[in-house]
Amino acid sequence: MHEKQIEIRWRDVDAYRHVNNAVYATYLEECRDELAESTLAGVGDPWDFVLARVAIDYRRELTQADDAVVVRSTVERIGNSSITLREEIRTVSGELAAEAEAVLVARDQETGRSRALTEAERAAFGSQG
Repeated sequence: MHEKQIEIRWRDVDAYRHVNNAVYATYLEECRDELAESTLAGVGDPWDFVLARVAIDYRRELTQADDAVVVRSTVERIGNSSITLREEIRTVSGELAAEAEAVLVARDQETGRSRALTEAERAAFGSQG
């Protein structure tokens, strides 16, 4: 599991005075990117992966008063060419604000098409689950 604390920025809040739904996706992305970078360090390039799917279930409104969130990303499944992640956003006190599932697909840089995970990538992500 990778965990990242993110400050709720003034710009994250919309006219309704809560964190905009699109910002939840940004919080998840920040954590997911760090997970990929740390997991693939020395064995692969995180830029060889693309986000193929993300589904977010919103559980709690976030406001500026929450101050910060804790985002977690965990490897749930390793496929032939994809990694499925279970993700969540919580308040610092632990209240669940959102649950998500994301799928990263390994991409061949030359063709732009999906490719099989290398054994090194599979082992690196496997050590995260």
